[in-house]
Amino acid sequence: MATLTPENIETITPTEAEARLARESSRLFASCKLGKRASVRLRLGDGDEGEAVAVPTSAVRLFLHLLEEMSHGNAITLIPTLAELTTQQAADLLNVSRPYVVKLIDEGRIPSRTVGKYRRVRLDDLLAYKRKDDAARAKVIDQLTAEAQELEMGY
Repeated sequence: MATLTPENIETITPTEAEARLARESSRLFASCKLGKRASVRLRLGDGDEGEAVAVPTSAVRLFLHLLEEMSHGNAITLIPTLAELTTQQAADLLNVSRPYVVKLIDEGRIPSRTVGKYRRVRLDDLLAYKRKDDAARAKVIDQLTAEAQELEMGY
């Protein structure tokens, strides 16, 4: 498993022209019915001169999401789910402090492995923790809202 480093992470922030082009391209891709095909043939190059390439349909769907985000001017970073993050990268993704992430690891709430004296967290494990934490937080908010409505607090 590769640890993410600044050298192997590329974030693309689209220019206004790229966002406009992404908007036009995503409309064309969205109009294509992908269905349940295993692959899609794309032609690379200009006109009939280009070479046809078979691409997995799942990759085309991911590309469509990428174009959609770019069309809104959002920055994009592609990270494999099996990639390993440092505790600082995990903290940045969760928007918490690095010591808090270390505490979560020590408590066993986020799995990790040690490489030398450093801890590494798999992205998919971190995202699973985030989904679970977000769901618990939403449940508490729903309970507080229900109580506030019951007490006619104006919510």
